[in-house]
Amino acid sequence: MIALILPTYNEKGNLAVLVKKIIRLGMKDVALIIVDDNSPDGTGKIADVLAKKHKNIKVFHRMNERGLGSAIKFGFDKADTNIVGVMDTDLSHDPKILPQIFKQFENGADFVIGSRYVSYGSIKNWPFVRRFVSKTATLLVKPLTGVRDPMSGFFFVNKNVIKNMEINPESCKICLDIIVRGKYKKVVEIPYIFTNRERGKTKILTLKEITKYIKYILYLYGYRIRNRVK
Repeated sequence: MIALILPTYNEKGNLAVLVKKIIRLGMKDVALIIVDDNSPDGTGKIADVLAKKHKNIKVFHRMNERGLGSAIKFGFDKADTNIVGVMDTDLSHDPKILPQIFKQFENGADFVIGSRYVSYGSIKNWPFVRRFVSKTATLLVKPLTGVRDPMSGFFFVNKNVIKNMEINPESCKICLDIIVRGKYKKVVEIPYIFTNRERGKTKILTLKEITKYIKYILYLYGYRIRNRVK
């Protein structure tokens, strides 16, 4: 069994569409864990309706917590499977590659990432500024990893990789955090086409978020240096 975490906040126009696409893939051994941060647009109610229709869906409503990182950590803690993963619910991540991702675990991988920056991967309908920011953020951590898309929000991991790792819910990118601090032997990137959301609002990148990211990657560089010294 594999658990797929779907964090939601104001995704009423996207959640049901995504769940339908995943179910159509016919993967009976996949459990969907929807973590809704008390969405004011009624996404949580839609999630409850979906859970009544499909036995493999569990819904958790967080009333007093906010944030993608903490929602992912919450979902990981609730999952009782050996393999757990996450994808966005805004339809930017293509569920069609899920079978390919799961196949990699059968082939010995313990960390699999949906990648925009390997061959046959790409980004659709992104403005120049967002592309520039993404590429710059990736370039800044290149000395830390050979992974082409360490900023990906679409990834799966064997829980053994993060068994003794305290995931920081405040980290800007959980995938990058696991790449640097997780204990894995084989990481694989699967190409997909990232599509900019059509419904709902994209979170605006602020100076505060940029500063937070810079501080976090400095922490990761420090972590890598400290562990090399040991």
